Amino acid sequence: MRIHDTMTGEKKALALFALAVSCLTGAPADDPKVDLKPGDRAPSFDAFSDQGTLWKSADHVGMKYVVVYFYPGDFTPGCIVQAKNFRDNMNKLAAKGVVVVGVSGDSTMTHQLFKKAQQLNFTLLADEDGKLAQKFGVPVGKGGTVKIKGADGQPVALTRNLTAARWTFVIDKTGKIVSKNTRVNPAQDSKQIADLIDQLEKK
Repeated sequence: MRIHDTMTGEKKALALFALAVSCLTGAPADDPKVDLKPGDRAPSFDAFSDQGTLWKSADHVGMKYVVVYFYPGDFTPGCIVQAKNFRDNMNKLAAKGVVVVGVSGDSTMTHQLFKKAQQLNFTLLADEDGKLAQKFGVPVGKGGTVKIKGADGQPVALTRNLTAARWTFVIDKTGKIVSKNTRVNPAQDSKQIADLIDQLEKK
């Protein structure tokens, strides 16, 4: 008996629909979830930065170590701690040839406000549609809102479309992932990365 003869009418219809989608879009019928591991080549990506300019990984990978850290949202407690620790360790990381980019579902405008408020010295990337998170296999959930004081002292609500999990990736100078941390401690992330780079440089 041929395999397709054992399929129910409903399953056949679904299979034909998936095949049609595949033919029309050029995409596989089943889109497997990305599961990057150390040793895998990092995906190439670009996204708009807090300056409103397009930041391209191709301009950095191959020349620097690139740290891509995904975080839930600007102006949230754990994310403030994580960002401030990267800020305070940035000179040390830069001296080791490290570029850091923080990624969340916030807009470029919210990133600008957050960067100014925390006096950050590294780039923040806007991933409002979650496509960058998808490339790295980072889980995302529903968006959220935070309130800050505006220039006039009145509360301002800032809304993001989605909330990414707190994951950190380190890409080496050959373009391969050398670290994937899915259980990030916001207060320790930048220090752990500095220690990792020290170990890599000794090899």
